[in-house]
Amino acid sequence: MPGKARPRLGDILLREGLISETELREALEEQRRTGERLGEILVKQGYITSAQLGKALEKQLGIPYVDLSEVNIHPQVARLIPEEIARKYTCIPVKIERNWLYVAMSPPISLKTVEEIKLQTGLRIRPLIATRTEILRAINHYFSIEQATKQAIIDMRFHELKPGEEEEEDLESLIRIGEDPVIELVDSIISGAINAGASDVHFDPQYPEMRVRYRIDGVLHDVTIIPKYVEPAVISRIKVMADMDIAERRHPQDGHISIEREGRQLDIRVSTILTINGEKVVMRILDRESLKIELEEIGLSEKDEKTVKELINRPHGMILVTGPTGSGKTTTLYSILRRFDKEAMNIITIEDPVEYRLDGINQIQINPHIGLGFATVLRTILRQDPDVIMVGEIRDPETADIAIQAALTGHRVLSTVHTNDAPSAVVRLTDMGVQPFLIAASVIGVISQRLVRVICSECRERYRPSRDELLQLGVEPE
Repeated sequence: MPGKARPRLGDILLREGLISETELREALEEQRRTGERLGEILVKQGYITSAQLGKALEKQLGIPYVDLSEVNIHPQVARLIPEEIARKYTCIPVKIERNWLYVAMSPPISLKTVEEIKLQTGLRIRPLIATRTEILRAINHYFSIEQATKQAIIDMRFHELKPGEEEEEDLESLIRIGEDPVIELVDSIISGAINAGASDVHFDPQYPEMRVRYRIDGVLHDVTIIPKYVEPAVISRIKVMADMDIAERRHPQDGHISIEREGRQLDIRVSTILTINGEKVVMRILDRESLKIELEEIGLSEKDEKTVKELINRPHGMILVTGPTGSGKTTTLYSILRRFDKEAMNIITIEDPVEYRLDGINQIQINPHIGLGFATVLRTILRQDPDVIMVGEIRDPETADIAIQAALTGHRVLSTVHTNDAPSAVVRLTDMGVQPFLIAASVIGVISQRLVRVICSECRERYRPSRDELLQLGVEPE
């Protein structure tokens, strides 16, 4: 008996109500004209998302769909097949489970492709469906850094330092090593982080290798593995870029890198610390473009936005922003600063450290090693005729007292405190010894916030929350 006919992609999308017959006709006409795949045309024309196409292909072919944008693929798994094979067949390994290698492929999936991957890896293959665009994006991501890593290993001449040997690094040799191969590797990792929208890059020393990870939307993702014997050269290169002492390994160091990528000026804050497996390096990527976010763009509700604008227009008083580390407090403070007239006002900030350089604003970085703390600087700038004062963080009773006095004597004061909600900010100030009547007279508003992951515009779907979920969010069900 003949097998059951496979449903057509267009019919599946029509049945699901994702496209109209008119849209399907237009896409089919485009397909006849260009020879492109129907699904790709529909995505390109904006009729469906990549995720909707993938799920429709799953129903058509009976092969599970994988959204590669939501999957954290281990670099070693992604590179189980050569880049040439991955690009030739538009495929990439996703995971290994019980000697089965799950491979994301773009239709049509042929037996020849499966057999060649099986021959390359020695593993049994289970295909997964993914769109061509998603697969190519993953290939570019995993193999561009891998190529730079390979080149660094091949081109560097480690005559004395071999894998597994624990020899003392020679300072001069490490400086010489910091030439083309390592420069290309570090640049590739930084460029990859910028393109991926990462906020941080982690160089984690493990044994017997160094793991590189990006933090994207608050979640760490594996990027590549650097062999242990290449690790010292990579760290030395980063230290040279950040103007740090490459001979100092025992004490933590902080540095700063300024670079330009595609017309964008970026500041990178670098921190190192010695662990039992070697030096760990973390880069914080500070994109000056993010400072151009207006108050209207940070996600406030209409009511809250109106309230904050009213607070900004007050002639004096203190506005506090609260939330955990990495919740976007600095971005909010800068978006408020942008609303003040820099030409007509004297705006001074006290920060630790200065994360972004702002035109037209006097920025001061504290230095506890020479006794230049928040309280000392704040006391001094009150004699600098300020209109607006931003204090990076209120950490101690002295800073809290001076900031309160500044707000009471006709200044606008912006600052942050580490509390989980707005009411706790008052408790924190009280714990620092500030009298409640002074808080009531000086603090005009407290903004509590969290960083929310952005929903992907390509794969987002309608969802109706349950009654319990609405109650947890403090929303009364209809």
